[in-house]
Amino acid sequence: MNITGRLTRDAQVHTTPKDKQVVNFSVAINDSYRNKQGERIEQTTFFDCSYWISPKVAAILTKGTLVELTGRVSARAWTGSDGEAHAGLNFHTSRIKLHGGGNKAKDGNVSNTKQAKETEDDLPF
Repeated sequence: MNITGRLTRDAQVHTTPKDKQVVNFSVAINDSYRNKQGERIEQTTFFDCSYWISPKVAAILTKGTLVELTGRVSARAWTGSDGEAHAGLNFHTSRIKLHGGGNKAKDGNVSNTKQAKETEDDLPF
């Protein structure tokens, strides 16, 4: 599955108890449609994303960056401490393509071309 959206916060690297590193970040996807009355309805969907391939990518995944992600989605449900039911979407990312717009891209610290090359999987052809 592919999704395109903007990071809602800077990515963070976490280390599991088995010393594996994962990059966690959140992406918002905006969509709109017209209802039966002709009113435009804006809708935002949030995904909690994880990327296990390289922790180095966290340095360029900054709030506001437009990203195109490839991976698989899963849903989770839980009951909060207040007894209310909650649900969320996880996106297990296997490929990241940056389209710019984040803080580091604005600052010019990392070029978009370099960002895309660092996050692309090596293809055998």
